[in-house]
Amino acid sequence: RSSWLLLAPLLTPPIPVITAPPCSLCPEGAHRFQWIRNLVPEFGISSSHVKVLSSPAEFYELLKVQIKAAKQRVVMASLYLGTGLLEQELVDCLEETLEKSLQAKGSPDLRVSILLDYTRGSRGRKNSRTMLIPLLQRFPEQVRVSLFHTPNLRGLLRLLIPERFNETIGLQHIKVYLFDDNVILSGANLSDLYFTNRQDRYVLLRDSPEIADFFTELVDAIGDVSLQLQQDDTVQMMEGMVHPYQGDKVAYCEIANRRVMEVINSARTRQELLHAKTFHSSQPCSSLLSQQGSQASGSLKPEPDTWIYPLIQMKPFGIQIDEMVTETLLTEAERDARIYLTTGYFNLTQAYMDLILGTRAEYRILLASPEVNGFFGAKGVAGAIPAAYVYIEHQFYSEVCYLQQQERVQLQEYSRAGWTFHAKGLWLYLAGSDLPCLTLIGSPNFGYRSVHRDLEAQVAIVTENKALQQQLHQEQEQLYLCSGVVSTSTFEQPNRYVKLWVKLVTPLIKNFF
Repeated sequence: RSSWLLLAPLLTPPIPVITAPPCSLCPEGAHRFQWIRNLVPEFGISSSHVKVLSSPAEFYELLKVQIKAAKQRVVMASLYLGTGLLEQELVDCLEETLEKSLQAKGSPDLRVSILLDYTRGSRGRKNSRTMLIPLLQRFPEQVRVSLFHTPNLRGLLRLLIPERFNETIGLQHIKVYLFDDNVILSGANLSDLYFTNRQDRYVLLRDSPEIADFFTELVDAIGDVSLQLQQDDTVQMMEGMVHPYQGDKVAYCEIANRRVMEVINSARTRQELLHAKTFHSSQPCSSLLSQQGSQASGSLKPEPDTWIYPLIQMKPFGIQIDEMVTETLLTEAERDARIYLTTGYFNLTQAYMDLILGTRAEYRILLASPEVNGFFGAKGVAGAIPAAYVYIEHQFYSEVCYLQQQERVQLQEYSRAGWTFHAKGLWLYLAGSDLPCLTLIGSPNFGYRSVHRDLEAQVAIVTENKALQQQLHQEQEQLYLCSGVVSTSTFEQPNRYVKLWVKLVTPLIKNFF
């Protein structure tokens, strides 16, 4: 029961040797990314099941439509649920759908599972918990609300750190919204800003039962090691579970590692078996027979042309899959390949910075200008955070100039009146291609927090389908259209002045935001 054994699936070389037989279903261009399936499950789907959304309003309307249509399950993982009218409308939709399920003949089938962060979801008198308690009281058998509490916030630190800053120690940061077999992956939280004027990214995977099952199991696993919200607004752990901040930290993290890795490895085994079965049935003779059988039953599925790889990062539990895959993608990007990387909070890890500055691909990095930073105009110390990001950006830009990499590595700042910027992810264009064949989309920001402190999840979407590639390209173009290229003169503007105390403090606190 050594922790090394628990970490065994992660001790694979960065680019594992692919021992599986070559897949005749996968076009040649996708082969270069098949090493990812040595770490995580690979889900082959039709590109017609993927829809890229572009606006907060579209995201919000889709959430409501999907909740109302759900029959079996609603699974929502987010940092927090806001307390405004738009959020209340979402809760009302859940109540209405649960009520319909309750009135249906026989026992109600619908189950609702919500995973939020404990610290962020408990902040203030009116909070995520008070928003959801009526659902727990009305539908106790159908609704589960789990509140993840980082094991790193404990003891004296937990007592001394103010409520507003306790989330800097670590969070549940995954954003997955799942309705029956439809899955929305995003970086957006369940809050009115994210439904109106806070730009993010969103992708809908329709009719994808295997992917929906995976994320349901993942949220269940994290939920099992989280505090359970009760009808009287108290919280308690599941029976027999180690407490995250009162119990033994090592034991808690080992249990959490085991639960999450069980989900990843069992899904990977299932998909490998399915892949092998599909491969054998894709041989000319059996292919014709299986096709005739499928046509006879009226269930002919299109061959997959798109592959989904879930990438999980939970460093507190010793799980570093997303970090490994991201570093490998940056390392292996060839000369003349282009990587468009975006983050709402530009605070790259040293490893990511070194790879960007030391490899051959072209980079276009989109980040928030100070005015569209989520902390712009905040009260107290938080109000200085945009200036800290300006300082970090200036340092990185100076390094780019020192290495004479300005042509290869370009920074661009998103700016849009009345909006804030929260989009994150990347798009990879192979050398000579005008369209991306891979995108990363989900919760990580490529910063220290995402890699070391928080629970994160995103997916790598690999596609050979031109229509889907075009969708992803248009998404990238639409975001970058609202940006201006950073130059030396950018940092000479009056609004880029950084006070001396911010420069002195930033190196000490940059790992917390």
